[in-house]
Amino acid sequence: MAHFTYSAERADHELYRGRTEAADRFDLYEIIRREGGRLVSFSEVGSHDWFDLAYWNARISTIKEYDKILFARNLGAMLGAGLSLARALAVMERQTKNLRFLNTISQITNDIRHGDALNIALGNYPHTFSRLFVAMTRAGEEGGDLSGSLAIVADQMERMYTLKKKIRGALIYPAIIIIAIIGIGATMMIYVVPTLASTFKEMNADLPTSTKIVIGISDFLSQNTILAAVLFMGIVAAVIIGLKTSRGKRAADFIFLRVPMIGAMVREVNAARTARTLSSLLTSGVSVLTALEIVEEVIQNSYFKEVINASAVSVGQGEPISAVFARREDLFPAFVGEMMAVGEETGQLAEMMKRLALFYEDEVDRKTKDLSTIIEPFLMLIIGAAVGFFAVSMIAPIYSLSNIV
Repeated sequence: MAHFTYSAERADHELYRGRTEAADRFDLYEIIRREGGRLVSFSEVGSHDWFDLAYWNARISTIKEYDKILFARNLGAMLGAGLSLARALAVMERQTKNLRFLNTISQITNDIRHGDALNIALGNYPHTFSRLFVAMTRAGEEGGDLSGSLAIVADQMERMYTLKKKIRGALIYPAIIIIAIIGIGATMMIYVVPTLASTFKEMNADLPTSTKIVIGISDFLSQNTILAAVLFMGIVAAVIIGLKTSRGKRAADFIFLRVPMIGAMVREVNAARTARTLSSLLTSGVSVLTALEIVEEVIQNSYFKEVINASAVSVGQGEPISAVFARREDLFPAFVGEMMAVGEETGQLAEMMKRLALFYEDEVDRKTKDLSTIIEPFLMLIIGAAVGFFAVSMIAPIYSLSNIV
């Protein structure tokens, strides 16, 4: 199959451009004709043009979460306005600036032209479109309300994206402070402490233990700067790689759940994601069991995954969905199980999940705003302790020398 870019004219004389895959130019003519258009011009795109900057840009660039949100929202809006799926996708191709995403949309458009349903075409790109996205698209196609399902999934993704940004934003301040402390401390150890240490050595000063520790660290860093940098980067790399293993991730999940303030926020974030995802899927007509399987993929913390999995098993055995959540109040707040039970009793589980999601999203929003204010005193204490230890360690010998003189 070859890749083509083309210009075509519709029956109302509107010109449009697109990209597609076809066996040859005759197959391209047939594809455009089936769409109700007339091919004006085309050119074949080399699949591996090693000297083409656009080719490498499409290979290296990443597809951002916000690009996918805009894709779902705009595609749903165009379908709701009455555009055909192929034409709506062609418009999305023209509007998309990300070359990698552009290639993906082109392939999806090509699959649609060859008779695939949208959910099947999206499912061919699991690294771009999540199972949640594909499942809700399928539900919309089967229920005859694809535009509505795309609007729901866009809203779901946008809320999760916003929640993630707020949490990251709240952690930026302490991260910058910690990096600054490490940088300033290393600079002092390499350039300032050796000067004071040489002075103490010349005067044969009797150094306290804390001063000897500081000078020992300084000697190692100043004499083995490259080795120290390599060791530091090695430790950081080992931690990152370790966190990607099942044991490392499990350990990190355990620690985050038990850190003061952070643990409560982790519970509320996972409660919000669970409720929001369940609400979106159930509203779109996805079955409860399938919805729980997808929620398990959306949730990142392994402890919460176990609860979702246990809930799916219990639902399969005839228990209500709220049963397992009510028993695991150590992870999910009691309010979650109670709201689920009320939703099941009234037949409005999706609506109750939506209210629950809004409640915990507001709670997380409030706590992320307060997080920097809460963390600031602790950071000041850490900085004060570090500065105090350094000052006492380096000033105490100076005072002892002045007394001798």
